[in-house]
Amino acid sequence: MRKLSDQIDELSCKRRSFIKKITAGAAALSLGSHISPDILHAENAVRGNSRVSFVTGTDRREMIYQSLKPLEKEIKESIKNKQIVIKPNIVVTNTPLAASHADAIRGVLDFLKPIYNKKIIIGESTISRDGTMTGYENYGYLPLEKEYNVKLVDLNLQTTSPEWIMDRNLHPVQIPIIDTFLDPNNYFISITRLKTHDRVVATLGIKNMVMGSPLRDYNGRNYKSMMHPRGARWANFNMFLIAQKIHPQLTVLDGVEGMEGNGPIGGNAIDHGVALASMDFVAADRIGAELMGIEVSDIGYLNFCANAGMGQIDRSKITIIGGKDPANFVKKYKLHENIESQLTWKGEFNQIK
Repeated sequence: MRKLSDQIDELSCKRRSFIKKITAGAAALSLGSHISPDILHAENAVRGNSRVSFVTGTDRREMIYQSLKPLEKEIKESIKNKQIVIKPNIVVTNTPLAASHADAIRGVLDFLKPIYNKKIIIGESTISRDGTMTGYENYGYLPLEKEYNVKLVDLNLQTTSPEWIMDRNLHPVQIPIIDTFLDPNNYFISITRLKTHDRVVATLGIKNMVMGSPLRDYNGRNYKSMMHPRGARWANFNMFLIAQKIHPQLTVLDGVEGMEGNGPIGGNAIDHGVALASMDFVAADRIGAELMGIEVSDIGYLNFCANAGMGQIDRSKITIIGGKDPANFVKKYKLHENIESQLTWKGEFNQIK
């Protein structure tokens, strides 16, 4: 058994590390209301261009496949011997429009089949008490295990490790993060619809990953709720903290049919007919926001990640593959009815309630 003094020393070290991380991000957290992507991204700008593959149409499965094909060489090289984990977006188990469509998953699996011969994990961690497997069943995922070399996994039943976030009083607090997300031997593919959100403006690739990582204990607490203990500023910054360790190697955004209005669960369908993929999650999400008619400077977590050098947010440094300009396919999504409170993350700290 470890000595109590050793455990205390380790805890103190972790707390100092957390405070150092908070201090490093304080400039981003305290930025004023007139924020532009260029200002946020200036200090630690990513050098060079990022590539985003963009397609349009109506056949979801084929569109997802075609969005990935131009990136095949880079994807194959980056996978190496890692275990592929496809992370869909199944927030709840009884709202199909809020979930990644099974045919979007098929499009990814069609692409992977000739370049990857190991079993692929499809892993999710719903907030619904009836469990992720219920979501898989309700949304038509179960046949995937017969059609492809895949295994459906409820990540809420996996082991966890503690990671630091901040609570409503800006004190460091630990929450259990599912170990699958922290395993460096896993290659994550995040796939989600374009959706509006009730706290951070939009659900895109990195949010799907980060908010999936805290445990939902079916017999106890939903630790995902601790990511946003006091509104938009806390949600955006805690997502940024976790994103430094947990982010997708490949992002796929399905906008064939998006969700507008009171997302991520109670919104309405919007026919859009777009899909995109990128190995740079910041670039992918930046284009996703553009397609939804959302000012990228309104999405706090994405700007924080970009400012930390985690991806390319400068539109002039994002190369679009596919021959079509996303600017010609923008649909103005109706945002959540509480959008004004979501944007308070930009304000002075003492003005936020």
